[in-house]
Amino acid sequence: MLTRTSTQSLTEQLAERFSERIRNRLLAPGARLPSVRECAKQQGVSPHTVVAAYDQLLAQGLVEARRQRGFFVRDAVSPQSGLGATTTAGHVAVQAPVHPVAADASALIRGMFHRPSDKPQPGMGVFPPDWLESTFMPAAVRRVTNTKALQEFSLQYGEPAGYGGLRRSLSAKLASINVPAGPEQIVTTVGATHALDIVSRTLLRPGDPVMVEEPGWALEFARLEALGMRILPVPRRADGPDLDVMARYCSAGDGHKPKLFVSVSVLHNPTGYSLTPGSAHRVLQLANQHDFHIVEDDTYSHLAPEHATRLSALDGLQRTIYVSGFAKILAPNWRIGFLAASPALVGRLLETKLIATLTTPSLFERALAWCIDQGQLRRHAERIRLRLDGARGRTVKLALASGCKLASEPAGLFGWVDTGVDTDALTQRMLDEGYLIAPGSLFHARRPPGTLMRINFATAQDATFWKVFAKVRAKI
Repeated sequence: MLTRTSTQSLTEQLAERFSERIRNRLLAPGARLPSVRECAKQQGVSPHTVVAAYDQLLAQGLVEARRQRGFFVRDAVSPQSGLGATTTAGHVAVQAPVHPVAADASALIRGMFHRPSDKPQPGMGVFPPDWLESTFMPAAVRRVTNTKALQEFSLQYGEPAGYGGLRRSLSAKLASINVPAGPEQIVTTVGATHALDIVSRTLLRPGDPVMVEEPGWALEFARLEALGMRILPVPRRADGPDLDVMARYCSAGDGHKPKLFVSVSVLHNPTGYSLTPGSAHRVLQLANQHDFHIVEDDTYSHLAPEHATRLSALDGLQRTIYVSGFAKILAPNWRIGFLAASPALVGRLLETKLIATLTTPSLFERALAWCIDQGQLRRHAERIRLRLDGARGRTVKLALASGCKLASEPAGLFGWVDTGVDTDALTQRMLDEGYLIAPGSLFHARRPPGTLMRINFATAQDATFWKVFAKVRAKI
């Protein structure tokens, strides 16, 4: 909060607050700042202070003033990008957005490294560090870094596809969920996001249509857009993707049919939904009929039951490519992910990996293999699931008591919650209180405003957060 005891003036404090959010993309290009009157009321300062702060942001080139519209965050590359546009007679008429734009995809990522405060952050996509602490991880690293072993694998490049011992362990682990993949069909990566990137760069070219579930993980929309792909949103329902929408996309004319479908079958982010067998079979039928691949992101596999329906298990990795990782459940900074694909495709995927990274560091891959083979990872995941079950129950009670409704059945790490108010505006107000939340617009390709938000059950079980939330929500 702004304070009159600070060495900075109120104007300087307010300008710094907005500039930090703009630089960290907690206010995205095209976002409209609150009106002078609204900002003055929110911050408890005079309109003159707000005008002076906005003038400082103008001088820094961070915002622009639009006559009779207000102040908008500038795009460092193109001041007009991100705005709605219509083309008429060869000319582009740019229309200013009429709604504030929430934090963009990178905001949640940046939030992992630059937390707005020391308070629990319900918008985060990871477990709290104390949940992941263990004694077996340091032991695993010590085991693989004795002097002789360290010399042997540090002074030369590792295996192109990844440490063979880990790939054998992963092959056995996949067999336990009925995904058939020999070690030679597995490629390790620098996290699951790297695996998704390898698939995209191998199978797609700029301009290719890609079906992506909506709502969906914000980073996936941003990643595909950065590669120049044309995103085709597919509504995600409780039983799986909207098959009628997929069928319409697949019936498009030559050159416009989708090349890829990106899906989170189990414990979907942000809804928590899991695919049903009937829906899975129909998705695979569409893929075979219309000749597209499916990349199945199973990032949350460690939190799900083994019997959960997975496309890769039903398909046998014919048209599916399986992707997962260990950052969520074990060690975010070890950055170990992997993909599994058919023998016909895995060679092409490996070539893409080699072009981008040559190989992946084998130190942590060796440590992870030990954790899997000794059963340490399995026991650790069981402890996390048990603890998460308790946190989920407590968070649901607090959310309901704070006037929210559940938009989907609570499951896994995330809750999809209807707040009843504009969550883009709510996001900025909660930042003032030191909390980062994830507004629902982040999880849609076109970023429409709405009342939904995603919460992390592990970090949203704090009663103080919900008291602040209820107070702020009542003012919107």
